[in-house]
Amino acid sequence: MKYLIKGLLAVVVASAMSSVSLAAVTLDGDPKVAFLYYSPKNDGGWSQAHERGRQQTAEALGMDLAYVENVAETNEAVRQVVDLYIGRGYNIIIGTSYGYGDGLKEASEANPNVAFVNVAGETASENLETMYARTYEAWYLAGMAAGGVSKSNKIGIIAGFPVSVVNWDVNAFARGAQSVNPDVEVIATYANSWWDPVKEKQIAEAMLDAGADVIAQNMSTTGPLVSAEAVGAYSIGFQNDMSFAAPNGHLTSVIFNWGNYFTPLIQAVAAGNWTSKGLPLIGFAGGVLSDITPLNSAVPAELQQKIAEVRESMINGSFHPFTGPVRKQNGEVVVPAGEVIDDNGLWSMVYFVEGIIGTMPE
Repeated sequence: MKYLIKGLLAVVVASAMSSVSLAAVTLDGDPKVAFLYYSPKNDGGWSQAHERGRQQTAEALGMDLAYVENVAETNEAVRQVVDLYIGRGYNIIIGTSYGYGDGLKEASEANPNVAFVNVAGETASENLETMYARTYEAWYLAGMAAGGVSKSNKIGIIAGFPVSVVNWDVNAFARGAQSVNPDVEVIATYANSWWDPVKEKQIAEAMLDAGADVIAQNMSTTGPLVSAEAVGAYSIGFQNDMSFAAPNGHLTSVIFNWGNYFTPLIQAVAAGNWTSKGLPLIGFAGGVLSDITPLNSAVPAELQQKIAEVRESMINGSFHPFTGPVRKQNGEVVVPAGEVIDDNGLWSMVYFVEGIIGTMPE
């Protein structure tokens, strides 16, 4: 229930921010930027992807961009770090965790001349923008690859917490697989963590024992890919190119290109023409922040061509992964035939679609 409430609150925030005309944030002094990571910058997944984006942006802008690792997802920890940076003259704060949302919102309201951005979350204010990529697009394509190579008609996906930005990945993965293999079943298991190397590997091994022959990783470590490789199964990575962990069975990775967002963001803030867009979602058509890496040759050439065509149709707007009919596990129609889910529907997505095996945590 708490995740449904969070999703509904995001709908309210997004609607409210879209109807308000905001003034550009005026910085005190020259721009100084600091990033907050919840895990080590070389964690192999989420934080490493942001570190890659930070480095890309620093090089593009010729700026020193500060960062701090292992900031806990508590309001107290976030405020302590943010206040320290602001006290040192930093005026652009970039958080990189869903769990930083409330702390950053508090800090933004207390510091109107500081620009705040968070990646993945559901809070916003006049000087706090919480953005995310439309990752469901790339996950639909990854699902097509998984469904197309599965021989057991059973594939698995490991996820963190059952929040909307994760749920739409899981559901899009399932729908992509079903689009090329109507008989496929998708095992979905949540670790209730963003980064837990031991648990992620254990979940993968349980899925393999249950007959899955493709394991998709929607978290941060390569352990699940290593486990799949050891038994001759296929795998899909996340956040960074994880092909090195499974040189034979890696089908593709859903990766982030955060520098494509951070660079123009900092330029806009520095120029004095940045305003918070609330909870913007950026997809293939708006600048590629999330995409798939080149496909393994195990994916048949005909299917690779089809995946490329579907990707192009997402870019030109002629196809959406959640075009109806979309049904929940119990058969309830949530998007009627011929209709397309809107962003409010995405933010309130706290359910599994048909064909997924598993129970979403409450």
